[in-house]
This record gives sequence, C-alpha cells and structure tokens, in this order.
Amino acid sequence: MARMTNKIALVVGGAKGIGLAISERLAAEGAAVFLTGRHAEEVERAAEKIGRGARGIVADASVPRDVSEAIATVRDEHGRIDALVVNAGISEPAFLIDETPEHFERHFLVNVRSSLLALQAAIGIMRDGSSVALVGSAADTAGVPSYGTYSATKAALRSYARTWTAELAPRGIRVNVVSPGPTDTAMLATTPDEVRAALVARIPLGRIGRPEEVAAAALFLLSDEASFIAGAELCVDGGMRQV
Repeated sequence: MARMTNKIALVVGGAKGIGLAISERLAAEGAAVFLTGRHAEEVERAAEKIGRGARGIVADASVPRDVSEAIATVRDEHGRIDALVVNAGISEPAFLIDETPEHFERHFLVNVRSSLLALQAAIGIMRDGSSVALVGSAADTAGVPSYGTYSATKAALRSYARTWTAELAPRGIRVNVVSPGPTDTAMLATTPDEVRAALVARIPLGRIGRPEEVAAAALFLLSDEASFIAGAELCVDGGMRQV
C-alpha cells in the first residue's frame, strides 16, 4: 500500500522547486494534495502537472488571511489535515554592512512567519498523530558570508521544531525539519558559476542534490514509518554538514 493512502496533505509553497517535488511525491504515495503559491499561473501549472486530483490555492504564505483561507479550503473539503509541509522561502544575499531592516523583515516574514502562521491555522483541524515537515537548510549551522539572515531564519525553524514538538506531544503530532544542502532548483540557478563550483567542492558526494531526493526525505518524515521521530532534523546534503 502507498505510504500516504487516505491522508490529506497541504504543502505551503508547493508550486515549484522542492515544494513541487514534495507535492508530487505525496500525491504519488496516495495523499490528497493541496498546494499553495503566490502566483496563479504557477499554482495552476503545478496542480495540472501533479494530477491525481491535486488542488492549487493561490496564497501568500506570509499573509495571515491568505493562510487562514487556504486552511479553510482544506477544512471545507476534507475536514482535516494529516500532513503539513511548509516550504515557502526566499534567499537573498546581504553582507552585514549592507543589511537593511527591509531585507531582514522580508526574510523572517517569508521563511519563519509562514511556518508559524500555517501551523497556528492548521492545528485545529490536524488529527492526533499527524505530522509536520518544515523545510530548513544545511545553512542553519553554517557561517556563509552574505547569507547570515537567511541562515538565521533556517536556524529559527530548527528551534521551532523542537519547541512545537514539546507543545504538541500530548496529541502525538510530530514536527520535524528536512534540511537540504545545495539543490538543483531555480533559486540555485541564479547562483554564479564560481559560487556553485565552491558549493560542490564542499559536498563529499561531489554533486548538487535533486529536488526529488529532498522529497523522499520529507515523505519519510511525514509517513507512519517515522512515527517515533519527532523534533529532529534530517539533512539531505550529500554529507556536506556531516564530514
């Protein structure tokens, strides 16, 4: 039997990149998938690509009303959420000397607030024993010049996973983080060649990761196969942080 049969899944930020790969994998494993994104064309295209009855919802993950309405859509159709993924994120470099309040606030709004808003809105319709996967980054413990704010947002998610696990433990709701290393997405495609080469040089397996490899890890954390894993971080980085 498929690992997500009869499960209702919501992927916040699921219309492209890693989020789309996760949405596709959950649907392939039997879940009824809802995904969100900010742009209607991307959302529609993603839902069509996934098929299997996937539903796209146009929503900005950093806006409370948008998130609440997305959760309400799932509630009205199925009455519950069994698996919640929060993947919304941005990564814009800025050295300490160049950091601005706007840059800081934009990153924390999208990368951190989105997870808080989504779980707050969803918790009322999540069944006991449900699961949550936050998409972090191998950068959460790294000191990469110009990516201090981005890394800080991912470290915040890692901390939240611990606290939320403790708070939700009485209901058996597991919160984990899947942390990709450099992954072949549109975001990475904008990286200069020399930076990309430097990243590969730091990866023991000698290559960039694929979105479907991150999706496989997320699927595991969301499935019943990970029923005794909570508050953890699963790195999908080719050994970048491990060696």
